[in-house]
Amino acid sequence: MPRIVIIAGEASGDQLGRGLIEALRQRFPDAQFEGITGSQMRSAGCDSWADYEQLAVMGLFEVIRHLPRLLRLKKTLENRLRQDPPDVLIGIDAPDFNLRLEKFARGIGIPTVHYVCPSVWAWRSGRVKTIREACDLVLCLLPFEQEFVAKHGVNAIFTGHPLADEIQAVEDKQPVRAQFGLDEKPVVALLPGSRVGELNRMGDVFLEAAGLLRQYLPDVQFVSAAASQQTADIFTQQCREAGLEDAVKIVMGQSRQVMAAADVILLASGTATLEAMLMLRPMVVAYKIAPLTAWLVRVTRLINIRYFSMPNLLAERELVPEFLQEQVTGEALGKAVLKLLQEQKQNDDLVQQFRALGSLLRKSASDQAASAVADLLISRTAKEPDAR
Repeated sequence: MPRIVIIAGEASGDQLGRGLIEALRQRFPDAQFEGITGSQMRSAGCDSWADYEQLAVMGLFEVIRHLPRLLRLKKTLENRLRQDPPDVLIGIDAPDFNLRLEKFARGIGIPTVHYVCPSVWAWRSGRVKTIREACDLVLCLLPFEQEFVAKHGVNAIFTGHPLADEIQAVEDKQPVRAQFGLDEKPVVALLPGSRVGELNRMGDVFLEAAGLLRQYLPDVQFVSAAASQQTADIFTQQCREAGLEDAVKIVMGQSRQVMAAADVILLASGTATLEAMLMLRPMVVAYKIAPLTAWLVRVTRLINIRYFSMPNLLAERELVPEFLQEQVTGEALGKAVLKLLQEQKQNDDLVQQFRALGSLLRKSASDQAASAVADLLISRTAKEPDAR
């Protein structure tokens, strides 16, 4: 009966952990699971040492503020692993914390797995050395991640992406449009980001683009999804100041339904670009970071990628228009969206490209990950028949 410790660092990791636990139980019905969890992992039968919110810290200054607590937690986990070693330690995402813990565990003979490859292909590529030292196995959600780290001597497999298994394209827009009171006229989804900082940097610019679109297409409809009441209030105020309060329908949550209702999506870069691609919706992608951060990135040359949206990264070419920092203007975004609304043939070709990329990622990711972990466990058992 294998004993498996899983450390999830945020909500997305909790979700991945649940899928992995369920798939591993099919292979090891009597397996014991424990670790840092959320409600998803606990519902799958994982005993909780602590809630993942203890690790869910974002931003440099937040990390510094919570550093003493994080170091105490790391020490507690190290002591626990040393006193009662599991058969395998699996860290899900949260690389700044988990890689250090995995390196410790591997040093005392515990097999280690890191689920979700750190973005070393995009920035801070020197971390690949730490990954190689810390991990017996890395589970990659994207094909180019596996290729990159394998070149640097990391044992890694491509599992496919869980979102590709979960999200199905919605071909018929009308039923979901009816839910939002939208008709058959063109619909543009405005998704300037789920965080307050993103809204402050891009909300007004997205609305400037919307105003430009209305000059060319007076019948165009706009819909947006708010991640929280706070962001809903901020975007509502921005709409009011732009004179578009009655033109933009804002709903709580339901971001995928909003995407499904749209002909074109104008959105902030991030996981949402992958969701939009899997839903086969043409998109225009924009992103702005804080000026000081942008200056630091330029000076240090920390980032080394040509594209930043998921469709373009996967295709290794510009499938969808991207705008970054000073390029993010209302005029540029508005013209790009207008072009997509007016060129149906281009959109049909784009949808076919999206289908192909979605098929590449659709591999039953949780099963692939569980098979790789099972192989690691079995190989270690065969090598060390008298071990733990």
